[in-house]
Amino acid sequence: METRPATIICDIDGTLTWHVDPHHASLPSYQMETLVGTIEKLLEWEKKGYRIILLTGRKESLRDVTIKQLSDVGIFYDQLIMGVGGGPRYLINDCKPNGEDSAYAINIERNKGLLDIDI
Repeated sequence: METRPATIICDIDGTLTWHVDPHHASLPSYQMETLVGTIEKLLEWEKKGYRIILLTGRKESLRDVTIKQLSDVGIFYDQLIMGVGGGPRYLINDCKPNGEDSAYAINIERNKGLLDIDI
């Protein structure tokens, strides 16, 4: 059976970078601060061939600013989804034909970082 690489869907503020007031984070002069383990985990996932999708509640109009901020601190990804909002997020996916789960959710404490995440 063919094994396909995993897809990681990851929030930005408070997960990969220090969470700050959204208005402050939208300023072009704002410099993100990565949390412990962020770059290491991204490199680990990249080496495994995982697809990395970032999502954020930041408005679509802030895409260019956000891309620059991410690049400035070395955060790379395959896709960036903007405007998701700050409410609850649900991942809905089908199971494999054998009943195996094909979607998982990991909630971490804000600003804790990814160091202890094992996928």
